[in-house]
Amino acid sequence: MPSANGLMRLSFVTAAVFAAGIGVLMTASKLVPAETVRSAVIGQIRGGTGLEPVIRGDVTVSLFPTAMVTFTDVVMGGPGGNDAALSAERLTAKLALLPLLVGNVQPADMSLTRPRITVRLEPDGRSNWSNLMATLARTLKPGPSQSEFSFSEVRMSGGTIAIVEPSRSVSEELTNVELSFAWPSISRSFGASGSFVWRGQAFDASANAADLLAALTGDRSGLKVRLAGAPFKIGFEGSISQRPNLKLEGTLSADGRSLREAMRWAGREAPPGSGLGPFSLKAQAALNAGSWALSGVNLDLDGNTAEGVLALATEPRVTVKGTLAAEQLDLTPYVSSLEILRAGERDWNRSTIAVEGLNDLDIDLRLSAARVAISTAKLGRTAIATNLRDGRLTVAIGEAQAFGGSLRGTVTLAKARGGASVKSQLQFDNVDLESCLGELFGLRRVEGKGSLTLTAEGSGESVHAIMQTLNGAAGLTARQGAITGFNVEQLLKRLEQRPLSIAGDFRRGRTPFEQFKVTMKIADGIATMEDVKLDGGTIRLAVAGTASIPMRDLDLKGTAALVNAPADANPVFELPFVVQGRWDDPIMLPDAQSLIRRSGAAAPLLDAVRDRRALDAARNAIDRLSRDGMAPASASSVPVAPPPAAPAAATGARQ
Repeated sequence: MPSANGLMRLSFVTAAVFAAGIGVLMTASKLVPAETVRSAVIGQIRGGTGLEPVIRGDVTVSLFPTAMVTFTDVVMGGPGGNDAALSAERLTAKLALLPLLVGNVQPADMSLTRPRITVRLEPDGRSNWSNLMATLARTLKPGPSQSEFSFSEVRMSGGTIAIVEPSRSVSEELTNVELSFAWPSISRSFGASGSFVWRGQAFDASANAADLLAALTGDRSGLKVRLAGAPFKIGFEGSISQRPNLKLEGTLSADGRSLREAMRWAGREAPPGSGLGPFSLKAQAALNAGSWALSGVNLDLDGNTAEGVLALATEPRVTVKGTLAAEQLDLTPYVSSLEILRAGERDWNRSTIAVEGLNDLDIDLRLSAARVAISTAKLGRTAIATNLRDGRLTVAIGEAQAFGGSLRGTVTLAKARGGASVKSQLQFDNVDLESCLGELFGLRRVEGKGSLTLTAEGSGESVHAIMQTLNGAAGLTARQGAITGFNVEQLLKRLEQRPLSIAGDFRRGRTPFEQFKVTMKIADGIATMEDVKLDGGTIRLAVAGTASIPMRDLDLKGTAALVNAPADANPVFELPFVVQGRWDDPIMLPDAQSLIRRSGAAAPLLDAVRDRRALDAARNAIDRLSRDGMAPASASSVPVAPPPAAPAAATGARQ
C-alpha cells in the first residue's frame, strides 16, 4: 500500500502535468493566429473537394477547451440558394491537437448544421458534383502529387438533399437528413450511415465501399447498401464499377408489408385488384446500361412463392419481363375486380371495374404452376403468359387443367370510354360441365362431360354493364350427361297416357342425354339460340328462342319427342313446351292446347271455346270429366264451373 506521502506526491505530479497541458494549449492559442487556422481549414476543404468555400458569415476560432473553427453561412459550388452544390448555416471543423502544438493545423473532422446539398444530373450522366468526385480521386491517389486531406469524418445534421434532372423532369428531396461519412484518411474504405425522410416516410440507410478510390475512378470495388423504411427494405451486397458504364453485380434483397403501398409511395398506380400485399425478393442481380437482370429469383407475393428470372427496366417506361414457376398459385386477389358474379350467384357483379392502374407500367411475364386457385375454381397444371402494354392487359392461357379437362384461350382487359373493355376467346375441352358452367355463369343445370367455346366482347363500367353490350358467339357440345330440374321422359310418358294429368311439381328430377348441342349468337346482350338439340335415347328435344344475358332469364320454345328407340325416325309422342324464368330456376310449361287436343274428353271443350255452336258437345265433355274425376288440378288448367249431375258416360274415351 502506498503511503500517504506517496499519494500526495502522485497527486501533485498529475496536477502539474494537467496544468502544463493547459498551459501549452493556452500558449498555442496565443501562438497560432486565428487567420492561420481559418486559411488552413479552407485550404483543406478546397483541396479535398475541388469546391471553393465562400464564407458569408462570421468565423470563430476556439483552441480551448476544444480546438475548432466555426464558419457561418457557408456556400460551396455556386452562387448560393438552391443553385449551390452545398450550403450550410454552420460548418464546424475540429482540429487535431498534437499537430496544433507544433503549429500544424490539421482538421480532424467536419460537421454541417442544416446543410442543403443539390445534385443536378445532366443527360450525359455528369453532375454538378463531378468535379468533386474527380478531386477526391486525385486526393486519394497515392504518390507525390497526392493532395492533403485530413478529414476523417463528415457529419450532417438537420440537412436536405435535393436531386434534380431537368431533362426528365425528375425532382426528389430528402429532408431531416442525419448522416455520418467515415472519410478514408487512413483506410481506403468508405462508410456512411444515418437517416432521412423521403416522400413523407422515414428511412435508415447505410453504405460501405471497400475501395473508395477504385469506385471514384470507375474501377471495380466492393459495395454494401442497406435502406430500410416503412414502404420497403432493400439490401445489396456485391461490386460496383463505372467503366465503360455503371455496373452493379451482387445479391439483391427486398421485402415489405405491401407492394401496393410501396408502388403508391413511388408515385405508381398499382394494377387493379386487391392483391399486391406482403412481398419479398432475393436474387442475383446485375445492373448494366440502366437495366436490371435478376437470376435465381426467389419471389414471395401474397403468400405465393415462385422461382425464375426477371428483367427490370425504367426507361423509357417501367418494364418487367420474366419467367416464373411455382408449385401453387392463388390468383384470387388479382382478379377480384373482375369477379363475374355477386355473392349468392344471383346477379352479375355491379361493382366498378378499376382499370386506372394499367397505364403506369409494362409487363411481359410467363407463369407456370402445378396448381392454381381462382376464387372457388381449382386448376391443375397451368401455363399463362401475361402481357400489359400501353394500358392493355392480355392473359393468354397456353393450357390449363381445368374442371376435369383442359382450357385454352385469351382474355383482354383495357380502358375504354365509360369504363372497361373486355374481350375473351376461351375453349374448354372435355370438362365437367356442372362445375365449369357453375363457376363461370352460376348455371348448375347441366351434368356430364363436354366442350365449350366462347367468343365475346363488351364494354362498360361493371360486369353487369358489359353484359348489356356483349357481342359474340358460344357453343356447347356434351355427351353422357343430364339436365337437372326436369324429368322430360317421365313427364312425356305420363302425358302420353293421360294428357291432362299435370298436377303436382314436375320441376325436379333429371333428363339424361346421350348428346346435347347448343350454338348461339350474342348481340347486345341477347343470346339467340341457333341450334339446340338433345338426344336422350328415347327422348329428343329441339329448342329455339332467346336468353337475356343481363337479366339472366330465358324465353325459349321447343318440342319434346318420345321415341321407342334411338334410331326411330317417327316419334311416338310430341309435346311443344316453353321454358321461361331465371337461369338458375327456370319454369318449363307444356303447351296446354296440345294437351287438351290429345285428351279425348277435353278436345270438344277446346272446340267449344272456339265455336259456340259446339256448346252442347263441350257440356257433354265437362260431364264426362266430372264423372271420371279427372279434372285438372293445376291452376293453369282450363277453369270450369261445377257441372250438374249427369248419367254415367262410357269409359272408353282417352283422358
